Amino acid sequence: MRIFPILAAIALAVLLYMAVLERPTLMAFFGMSKEEVTAEPATANTLNAKLADKRVKVVVQKVMGQNIDSAVVLRGQTAAARQVDVRAETSAVVVSEPLRKGTLIEAGQILCKLDEGTRSAALSQARAQLAEAQSRVPEAEARVQEAQARLEEAKINQNASSRLKEDGFASTSRVASSDAAVATAQAGVSSAQSGLSAARSGIEGAQAAIASAEAELARLVIKAPFKGLLESDTAELGSLLQPGALCATIVQLNPIKLVGFIPEAQVNRVQVGAIAGARLAAGGGEVQGRVTFVSRSSDPTTRTFLTEIEVPNPDLAIRDGQTAEILISSAGANAHLVPQSALTLNDEGALGLRLVDDANIVEFHEINLVRDTINGAWVTGLPQEANIIVVGQEYVVEGVEVAPTMREVTQ
Repeated sequence: MRIFPILAAIALAVLLYMAVLERPTLMAFFGMSKEEVTAEPATANTLNAKLADKRVKVVVQKVMGQNIDSAVVLRGQTAAARQVDVRAETSAVVVSEPLRKGTLIEAGQILCKLDEGTRSAALSQARAQLAEAQSRVPEAEARVQEAQARLEEAKINQNASSRLKEDGFASTSRVASSDAAVATAQAGVSSAQSGLSAARSGIEGAQAAIASAEAELARLVIKAPFKGLLESDTAELGSLLQPGALCATIVQLNPIKLVGFIPEAQVNRVQVGAIAGARLAAGGGEVQGRVTFVSRSSDPTTRTFLTEIEVPNPDLAIRDGQTAEILISSAGANAHLVPQSALTLNDEGALGLRLVDDANIVEFHEINLVRDTINGAWVTGLPQEANIIVVGQEYVVEGVEVAPTMREVTQ
C-alpha cells in the first residue's frame, strides 16, 4: 500500500529535475524550438514599450523665435477730412443759378445768392438814424454846458446872499430865493445830461441797427467755408430758403482720413505720429500716411478704440467710404511663425498653443496674435525654442505624456 506514494514522490522529483536542470530537453519533448526555449522572459523595457504604445501619438513641429517688424492690422474705411451742410440763416428767394454736384469749390466762392428785398432800405434808414442821432449830440452837449454855467451863477448868488444876511444887509427871503435858484440850476444840469445820454444812446442804437442790417445783407450771400467738392446741387433758382434750409453739401477729400478701431489688447502699441499704410478695396491701390488721433475712451459695445490716419489725396482719387485694410507700424517683437491650425483654446477660453517639453509632457502657453499671413500666424508668448503640437493638440491636455513625432519645417 505504501508503494504508490513512493512512486509519486519519485515521479515528482524527476519532473522537478527536468524542469530545472534539463529544461531545454523538457521543452523540446513538448515540441518547442530552441529559440523559444532560450528566450528571456519579459523585462521592464518590454513592459514600458507596451505602455508607450498606449500613449497618444502627436505630430510636433519645432519653431524658433525671430525678430519681426510688428504692425497692428485693422479693418476700416476712408472718411472725408471735413463735410458740412451749408444752410441759410435768413428767409429769402434764391436768385443765383445752381451749381451741380461734383463741382470743385474754392474757399469763399458763392454757393447761393438770395434776393435782397427791403433789406437795403432798412440799412439806409439805420444810417439816416445814425446821422440824426449824431447831430443831436453837439446840441445836447451845449445844453449841458449852459446848465452848468447857470448852476455856477446860482451858487455865487447863494454865497453872496448868505454873507449879506450874516452882516444884516439881506433878508431871509432873499437867501431862500437864492437856494431855490441853485436847486433849479442843478435840476437843469441833470436834465441836460440826460438829454446828452439819450443822444449818445440814439447813436449806439443806430449803429446797432446798421450792423444788423449789414449782417442781414451778408446772409443773403452764402459762401463756401473751405475748398472742396459739392456733394449735392446747390439750391435751385427761385426756390424759397427758410432759416436752416440746405443750400449745398461740401466735402473736403484732400487730405483724407482712414478710420479704424483698435482692439483693446493692441491699443498701447499704436502711437500718434506712427507711420501707417493701407490697401484700398476694389483695386483702390495702396496709400501711406501717419496716425493723427487715437481715442482715449473705448466704444462701450465693442471695447475698441477709434484711430484716425491722415493720407494725402491731391488728385482726389480716394473716395469717402472706401473699405481699407490698415497696417500701423509699431515696435518690433520676438515672434514665432506657427500654422493657424495649431492654435487652440484651453478650458478658460484663452487662445494659445500646446507644447511638448523634453520629457514629452504637454504644456499650454497663452499667445498674442501679432499678424496673420498666408504662411502662418506670427505669435508672441512662446519660449525662444518651442516644440508645438501641430496634429493631435485637441486630444491631449496639459500634464499628459505623449508619443511625439517630429516634423521639421524651415521658417
